Amino acid sequence: MMNPAGASILAIDQGTTNTKAILVDGAGQVRARASTALSVSYPRPSWVEQDAAAIWQSVVQCAAEVLSTAPETPVALGISNQRESVVLWERATGEALAPCVIWQCQRGNALVETLKQPGVAEDVHRRTGLELDPMFSASKMRWLLDNTPGARQRAAAGELCLGTIDSWLLFKLTGGRVHACDMTNASRTLLFNLHTLDWDDDLLALFGIPRQALPAVQPSTGAVGHTAAESTLPAGIPIAGLIGDSHGALVGHAGFAPGAVKATYGTGSSVMTPVATPILSQRGLSTTIAWSSAEQVTYALEGNIYATGATIGWLGKLFGWPDAAATVTELATDCPDSEGVYLVPAFVGLGAPWWNANARGMIHGLTLGSGAPHLARAALESIAYQIYDIFAAVQEEAGIPLTVLHADGGASANALLMQFQADLVQCPVLASTSTDVSALGAAYLAGLGVGVWSSTEELIALQRGDSRFAPQMMADRRDTLLSGWRTALARVLLP
Repeated sequence: MMNPAGASILAIDQGTTNTKAILVDGAGQVRARASTALSVSYPRPSWVEQDAAAIWQSVVQCAAEVLSTAPETPVALGISNQRESVVLWERATGEALAPCVIWQCQRGNALVETLKQPGVAEDVHRRTGLELDPMFSASKMRWLLDNTPGARQRAAAGELCLGTIDSWLLFKLTGGRVHACDMTNASRTLLFNLHTLDWDDDLLALFGIPRQALPAVQPSTGAVGHTAAESTLPAGIPIAGLIGDSHGALVGHAGFAPGAVKATYGTGSSVMTPVATPILSQRGLSTTIAWSSAEQVTYALEGNIYATGATIGWLGKLFGWPDAAATVTELATDCPDSEGVYLVPAFVGLGAPWWNANARGMIHGLTLGSGAPHLARAALESIAYQIYDIFAAVQEEAGIPLTVLHADGGASANALLMQFQADLVQCPVLASTSTDVSALGAAYLAGLGVGVWSSTEELIALQRGDSRFAPQMMADRRDTLLSGWRTALARVLLP
């Protein structure tokens, strides 16, 4: 085992709206931090994309800023990343050939609808643990191959690379020497078989994706390559941790044992709990890989929500609020009751547990007395309602009591939201005081990969205090609110 004293680990957290870099010491303390914002484009209704080159430059910028404070070169690098998003690039030059199609984008919906023939969705679910839905990567990959001039022929010839964000960053960091992704990211594509732990040839044929364009699949921890001088980072740093950001948050909370459950409050949200074996959900949850090593694969049940933080951003844009989060919180705090107003944020459809890509958003229960404060309250509460729906499904299917909910992400700092969440799930919510949970997860895996830490038990011992919110709401009040939410949902889900 490496002596952790003095060792530092660089971790990159590449998200939808920002990229972050942190420097973590052997005691799990964040010693330096940098972040930069990223823009998102909406070229057509339900299309969402980003500049792939800008994503890469944001990583370089943040890493350089953090490394400028490091007394010596880090012993390892870890990456957590936005999942399901897809980049298509040229193998010889490393240049992206199209914008990154990000996870929220629904441009693959037409293809997915044509594939929903008798038995197909069920077969896909058995193999991948996922719903046949355009959120996942496969339909995005197919769209890029079909709509980028010459891409299909060049991909078949091995000239192009297709991959998730971790594979794109790994390729750039290694100077084009490594085209690989980790199992957590692979398990979000609709192309990865949870049982064989490899790309599934039948699914590749179904979606028309050439295997030779895809990354090799690696464990989440363990060195898969080293930084190259052409990346502009110091050469030779082992890249020893790769993980999707939601999975990274589970690791960052040290949620290694069954019964742990976490909710990440970001642009969208993820609720995840580890399970010993791949449970195929009957309640609209995804079965996925929590994290993996060369010796062990840990699975998870997960529910994904398309719009949580994005709902607050939308409301701010609608009303012209420069700081939407602060304004929504202020208005909602002064408005103790939405007075029957519910906002169902199905802006690009509904994710788990409903999986309805055609659903669209709705505000339900407006009266002449409704105003901006009621909408602000309804927007904030919509986040907690969606998390509750998944929490309830996870608890039922995991078959074990979930006695605490770990919360992270920007909105987990909102005390009003966290209290309302605790009232709905009827168990304590532990809101992380760290803003770096996903990045910490990547750092932990990288540290395990090079021997800074030798076991997950050591990582559990590194955990520090969180803010605790206990349920306070009366049962009849909670039941009334949930009944109103279900009524609003039913209106949105009407065919």
